[in-house]
Amino acid sequence: MELHYTGIIIAVSTFLIIGIFHPIVILMEYYTGTKYWWIYLIIGFISVCSAFCIANVIISSILGVLGASMLWSIGELFQQKQRVEKGWFPMNKKRQNEYTRAYDESIDKRK
Repeated sequence: MELHYTGIIIAVSTFLIIGIFHPIVILMEYYTGTKYWWIYLIIGFISVCSAFCIANVIISSILGVLGASMLWSIGELFQQKQRVEKGWFPMNKKRQNEYTRAYDESIDKRK
């Protein structure tokens, strides 16, 4: 019996890529806010376009997943900002002026 590892390699790679992007989005929003969302757009677009040009199934699949994860992370970055404003995640005190007043008022109510 011949074993084929292509599906497992793609599955593990997908799992790792998605798992890695969760903390990356949280940290990026904490330290830089949403101003660098365009980096996700450029890298995501390049990755997806590259996936079309590569014949190797594994590499093409990994690039496609990477590109889709980058593009998905744009929305997640802005949603992370909303989560911070709701008080679900810590706010970077150095960037307090970038958040809405709703978050500041909720802090005052807790005191």
